[in-house]
Amino acid sequence: MQYTVKEQAAALSAVFQAAGLVEGLAKNGQISDEEFEPLIHSLFVTSPDNVEAVYNGYQNLFTGRKVLKDVLQRQADAIQADTVRYALTLIHLERKLSRNKKMLGEISQRLQRCQEQADHFGPMHENVIGSLASIYLDTISTFKTRVQVSGDLRHLQIPANANKIRAILFAGIRSAILWRQTGGSRWQLLLSRKKLLEGLNQL
Repeated sequence: MQYTVKEQAAALSAVFQAAGLVEGLAKNGQISDEEFEPLIHSLFVTSPDNVEAVYNGYQNLFTGRKVLKDVLQRQADAIQADTVRYALTLIHLERKLSRNKKMLGEISQRLQRCQEQADHFGPMHENVIGSLASIYLDTISTFKTRVQVSGDLRHLQIPANANKIRAILFAGIRSAILWRQTGGSRWQLLLSRKKLLEGLNQL
């Protein structure tokens, strides 16, 4: 299937939205559901008709689009170093995950069980977020390379915040998968900035 640069830009925006929310939660202790919900929604969309359906509308990626635009335009005063580090680590981890069929199978099975929980409580319920966090903790976070989250310990030590961070990182991996499926690669971040900016403008 052929994907457009607009769809590539959307998937990469979602990776950066996840990274930005992790930084915000780790440093400030709060994020908006408006930014958080589309990422959680994406984890339960396994057979989408298109990229837009994964996030319930491109408009829900407004935060990630802004962050990605700043990065691509090299706006040094606006770029958050931790956000970029998290995003690049998520893209790296996705490549490791894609080669681990056993782990992919376990994630798929556990997500199905989590879907039942989400159907009962709603996808944003703390029990669901906790289950998503535990999937991430038991699978992706066991790789030697990890996302090292830095921030205010007062916020990081709150169990609900820790669960949200892990669930967001999990969603970031899902978006990194989509980024690769749409033809994205690490090289594009370096060599195709103009093309990605064009895709962002189309969004």
